Amino acid sequence: HSLCGRRRYCHALNINPCFKVSEMRTLVCHDARDVRIEEHPAPGPLARHDVLVRVAFGGICGSDLHYQQHGGFGTVRIKEPMALGHEVSGIVDQVGESVTEVRAGDRIAISPSRPCGQCKFCHAGQQNHCLNMRFYGSAMPFPHIQGAFSELLVISASQAHRVADHLSLSEAALAEPLSVGLHAINRAGGVFGKQVLVTGCGPIGSLLIGGLRRAGARRIVAVDLADMPLACARAMGADETINLRTQASALDAYKVDKGQFDAVFEASGSDAALRSALDVIAPRGTLVTVGLGGEVSLPMNQIVAKEIELRGSFRFHPEFATAVQFLNDGLIDGKPVITRVVPLDDAVSAFDLAGDKSQSLKVQIDFGAIDKLQVAA
Repeated sequence: HSLCGRRRYCHALNINPCFKVSEMRTLVCHDARDVRIEEHPAPGPLARHDVLVRVAFGGICGSDLHYQQHGGFGTVRIKEPMALGHEVSGIVDQVGESVTEVRAGDRIAISPSRPCGQCKFCHAGQQNHCLNMRFYGSAMPFPHIQGAFSELLVISASQAHRVADHLSLSEAALAEPLSVGLHAINRAGGVFGKQVLVTGCGPIGSLLIGGLRRAGARRIVAVDLADMPLACARAMGADETINLRTQASALDAYKVDKGQFDAVFEASGSDAALRSALDVIAPRGTLVTVGLGGEVSLPMNQIVAKEIELRGSFRFHPEFATAVQFLNDGLIDGKPVITRVVPLDDAVSAFDLAGDKSQSLKVQIDFGAIDKLQVAA
């Protein structure tokens, strides 16, 4: 009891203070089209600085879909069974004896970014490029880094970010994709007072638009090939939305005078979107690529003649705390991005739903932490 740190929490809820769980359910990808709900042993005793969390909600990300649909992306392939997921929130269940940042019962968003803190990139403040990064649900290294789609999860206390009482744990799970957007805005080097184009209005693109609005962009134009994500983009703050499937020439007006956009954020991963952005970006504009796609052939003469700055944007690290603060303070409302929440029992079929962009944006899995807490109470 003194070790698990649950005395006050358990007394308030009138539940067994040292309740133990021997097994937990985990969502594991074995290969393309082979995702399973499996019973795994529950975590053992906590280390001094660790926190045991009952996972509440987990959002299915584009990279999770790549693993589920294709067994990987690019040259990255699953070589062993790997738990998926990195967009998660939860409720603190137990804390290690040295943990003071959170206590049992706290509602938290969980950062999946776990840099080593020792390599040259960590020392340079570029933790997202850590040579020993342990980012949840990644098949880039081998053995793979297991993901967070599990009923119970052991994290470092530094990964736990408390969420406001008014913020739902479903919304708190948006902190990760919002962090991706905020990092992309940082990579652009400032958007205050600028005219901006966002191509691709899925969850990351739409949350990025919310970040651009908060960062002071003067005008935001969003394009996509479907009406549903464009409606979300408008709800998140876009001034103009264009469906290029039905309005193929709508961007032509922005090509005049060598291009009208000071910055472009390419969030679709489409080579066609990237190439078309070069026609509408202004000379010396900044083009930030956020979406993951395949190999792209670029018109170098156009890039050189316009003096365009092409910048990649990969993951995040310090932006996670800012994302949680924005959500806590109501400065960004992510609710329009969440289109469906499904129970863990239906998690496998949830991937098919998430992959159908005609009917969903962000699909989340409910791991039942809130229900279990209410039953225990």
